[in-house]
Amino acid sequence: MNDGALVLGVQTPRIASIPPYASSAGREAVELAASAGLTMDPWQEYCLNHGLGERANGRWAAFECGIVVSRQNGKGGVFEARCLAGLFLFGERLILYSAHEFKTAQEMFLRMQMLVENNDAFRRRVRRIRTSHGDEGIELLSGQRLRFVARSTGSGRGFSGDVNIMDEAFNLAETSVDALMPTMSARENPQLWYGSSAADKTIAPCEQLARVRRRGIKGDDPSLFYAEWSVDPHGPQCARDDLGVYACTNHDDPDDPASWAKANPAMGIRISVEHVARERASMGDKGFLRERLGVGNWPTEEADKWSVISEAAWRAVADEHSEPVGRVAFAVHVAPDRSWAAIGTAGRRADGLTHVEVVDYRPGTGWVTDRVGQLVERWDPCAVVVDAGSPAGSLIADLEAAGLEVVKPAAREVAHGFGQFLDAVAPEHGDPTLRYMPHPALDAAVAGAVTRRLGDAKAWDSKAASVDICPLVAVTSAAWGFATRGHVEEEQPVEPFAFYG
Repeated sequence: MNDGALVLGVQTPRIASIPPYASSAGREAVELAASAGLTMDPWQEYCLNHGLGERANGRWAAFECGIVVSRQNGKGGVFEARCLAGLFLFGERLILYSAHEFKTAQEMFLRMQMLVENNDAFRRRVRRIRTSHGDEGIELLSGQRLRFVARSTGSGRGFSGDVNIMDEAFNLAETSVDALMPTMSARENPQLWYGSSAADKTIAPCEQLARVRRRGIKGDDPSLFYAEWSVDPHGPQCARDDLGVYACTNHDDPDDPASWAKANPAMGIRISVEHVARERASMGDKGFLRERLGVGNWPTEEADKWSVISEAAWRAVADEHSEPVGRVAFAVHVAPDRSWAAIGTAGRRADGLTHVEVVDYRPGTGWVTDRVGQLVERWDPCAVVVDAGSPAGSLIADLEAAGLEVVKPAAREVAHGFGQFLDAVAPEHGDPTLRYMPHPALDAAVAGAVTRRLGDAKAWDSKAASVDICPLVAVTSAAWGFATRGHVEEEQPVEPFAFYG
């Protein structure tokens, strides 16, 4: 293991995509950071030089910048330098830094506060520094602002700046960026930065970062700067010698300090070989590969679709003429970042099969209580189902205050509902017992859905899904609500909810 030898991190990324540019403001940003006592490593300068490349018209060559590097290497230093440059060099009106966890956003704020307050030239230009919980930020006399928010609390939803830095992008829902992109179009020279360690699709939603990474690997997007420090580890296909040592030279050995240096540019600067050796001894193979060597478990563009219910099975139960008879059940579900909400319904058809349908699917949550009230008044449902442990649980108080009775399934009942829905759509034996009214958002949800463990059973996993699956969860909950509280009434078919305004 070359004990005692100095192993320095590789300063250039294994995967890089650099847009063409005429000049770069990176050197100015590096020098400004140095004046605040923030010295950049060569790899950090590399990111700033290419990320701040400018076209001939003075606009950023890279609209999006992605940095994927293992923890403790100094990714935050790049963002600190970018924020300082935005405030004191580029005159950007609003810079928004967001992280998944509040503690990360708060730590970034404290570091920026220290850098600004300890520099006379910076401090003289400050109007106020806001330290209130949830309102942390720095405001200059010019009116420029730097804000810090936590995505997990929803405080950054619908809020965008000239520069948006999305740290901890290993946990970043597509819907957050979908809502952000249109607002950036009104900015004169916008830029979006992603920062992350390697992602794992089974732990957190990472499709947005995976999409950026795929473009970075392809390397032909003229508006993307992407840099990834990682290894390409040996696999079962790699040859070994008689002693079991890898003979393959095309891949990286996780036990070789040279591999550690390849994935950790700060090795020999702020990360020691001795510490990584201790990590290797203590951590499992998958954890070490992900957390220290940058090897993610990334979602692919197509392979992860239809992983729970096959496309053929789902399409087979579509019926654009499906409609319930008698009473129905409704259910509400909300996306984890609260960007969208869905109302689903379920009932019995004249032929005895279960009918499910997405009644409504809109951005935000403010519309839900009134809409449910309208539906209850018109249809007199047997149940209105809301999972109290889900993001929709926060709506229960408003629904009950409006005089609506809410059915709150226990965790085991949520699991039962999932199992019942799966059996109704794709039974192991026999024919399906469910039909659904086609809806684009519901089809997309089923295609991208994944599951999570819930005790000894399973349930839909809204957080890890590559798309918003709240339409699917809503109709699943509605089907459970009808199965447990509905009853068959032979009445005239009611009009499909898709046509009710």
